[in-house]
Amino acid sequence: MCGIAGLFIGCALEAVCPKRLLAQDLSAAPEQEPYKSKFGDWYERSTVRAAPRRMVLKDEQGLFFSPDFIPIMKHPLIQEQSDTVKRNIMVQQLYRYLDFTAKLEHVVVNRVAMSIANGYLDFNLPREMVFDAYKIYCDEAYHALFSADLLMQVEDLTGIRAVTQQLQPYFIRRLHELQHQYSESNLQELVEIFFVIISETLISGFLSDIPTARDVKPSIRAVVRDHAIDEGKHHVYFADFLKRIWPQLDRRYRKEIGKLLPSLIYAFLSPDVDSIRTELSSYGIPRDHIEQVIAETYTKEIVSSHIANSISSLGRYLRELGILDDPEVQDRFYEAGLLKREDLILG
Repeated sequence: MCGIAGLFIGCALEAVCPKRLLAQDLSAAPEQEPYKSKFGDWYERSTVRAAPRRMVLKDEQGLFFSPDFIPIMKHPLIQEQSDTVKRNIMVQQLYRYLDFTAKLEHVVVNRVAMSIANGYLDFNLPREMVFDAYKIYCDEAYHALFSADLLMQVEDLTGIRAVTQQLQPYFIRRLHELQHQYSESNLQELVEIFFVIISETLISGFLSDIPTARDVKPSIRAVVRDHAIDEGKHHVYFADFLKRIWPQLDRRYRKEIGKLLPSLIYAFLSPDVDSIRTELSSYGIPRDHIEQVIAETYTKEIVSSHIANSISSLGRYLRELGILDDPEVQDRFYEAGLLKREDLILG
């Protein structure tokens, strides 16, 4: 029994605790390489410990988000909108990014970080790696905090309220749908764990773009840069975590998760068109125009190509572990447009 609150009446964390669910006989687990922590300077260098609170100043020059990172901005029906609508679209895109970050870190990533840190997973992991999960938990909580903080600052500065903040982001809805495909709690927990591995090994690539966008306000670029510094270390951690836990999984679980990986990748990287549709409706844009913008901006080919080009590092990890050697897993990746038949190279 774990946790003071549940010491006598059942654990308060029972609903989210995947303890004793996932691994096969650990006595048969392969010998592991020594763990090389990336968090040795965490107390001195992590954002939560070392970075100042970022403030958006009233006279600060620059945009709230770069149009280069807003695909709908290139559509003719959006280009013909007023400057006010275009400015609002950039602000709402910032809100969408910040809300996505806050909910990803709070609702999903930190559940898994908590499970690792508290020893709720029956995987054989190095003691220091388990301890580092506490640091990741702190990092992610602070990422959620500074995202919410920045969103509120921009709302107060611009008078523009977040249109879609109360909507559940697409990635959460889709993750829950994928979990509910399985009646077995073991697999439901594994789906969440592998979603976190995917998100933590992919998000650092996106974060490398915005800090270099000189048209964006310096304070906003600084927040994203702070996030990127931490997430670079998280990427290394979860890539190592994947390498250690995969050989320890029961073969049946490996098969199911391997086949589900493309769906988890799409859950994380697909555009949240429901949120975009709701936002565009708030500007009074006709419904048929909205549907045309979405249909022509986010075609199946464009989305699959973007996603395939975003997962090169993750693809390399999957190949190294032999996950893509399974013919059924290969077929799922082919069907999703993430694997080329002729050379078995992702993207």
